[in-house]
Amino acid sequence: MADELSLSSSASYANSWISWFLASKGNEYFCEVDDEYIIDRFNLTGLNQEVQGYSAAIELITDTAADQDLNDEQREQLEASARHLYGLIHARFIITSRGLAKMASPSRGFTVKLYCPRCEDLYSPKSSRHGSIDGAYFGSTFAHMLFMVYPGMIPSKSVPGAGQGSGGQAGLGAGGLGAQSAAKVERVRPRIFGFQVHEHAKLLRWQERVRDQQIARLEQFELDAQLE
Repeated sequence: MADELSLSSSASYANSWISWFLASKGNEYFCEVDDEYIIDRFNLTGLNQEVQGYSAAIELITDTAADQDLNDEQREQLEASARHLYGLIHARFIITSRGLAKMASPSRGFTVKLYCPRCEDLYSPKSSRHGSIDGAYFGSTFAHMLFMVYPGMIPSKSVPGAGQGSGGQAGLGAGGLGAQSAAKVERVRPRIFGFQVHEHAKLLRWQERVRDQQIARLEQFELDAQLE
């Protein structure tokens, strides 16, 4: 533990603290926040009240921390503060034009998503590492702003082969999403800076009605399958 949390500029930090953080397992969803953004303290207004050891955490993140004689507990606390602070900075950075561009970059190569732009629902990631990430590090604005700035990233609402004949229904009942699981899916109310996106308001109400109808059909299908 002591070696992992070392504050020295060792090779384990992959040249910088941010590089080490991004390379750590479970942090694949994060992007690299520009140094210029972090150095500009205006961007960090108010965060000093939310993070214990704020000044030391900033120095660690920006690789300006002097060598310190800390015990294991102090090092672990400083690392925790730095990770928490970076996450809060990240939430602000990714809704800037530069941050949106980085998150939209195809080179990031994500295959697991928490927000599905096709069905506009939230899903829990399979990985427990990803599932434990604090949502405050991304915020509720990011996903909707990303697709407003980059509408070309929004996939088609239709899925090839879905709902065609009895095969489509069988897929739902046998290996797909059952009624019980579907009912647990969290519906998303698109908001940017706390305000609901107007163009989605009526669409959302319609989607909720359709969702309820689909769950009812799934329940009936599962009941029929049990009687066969």
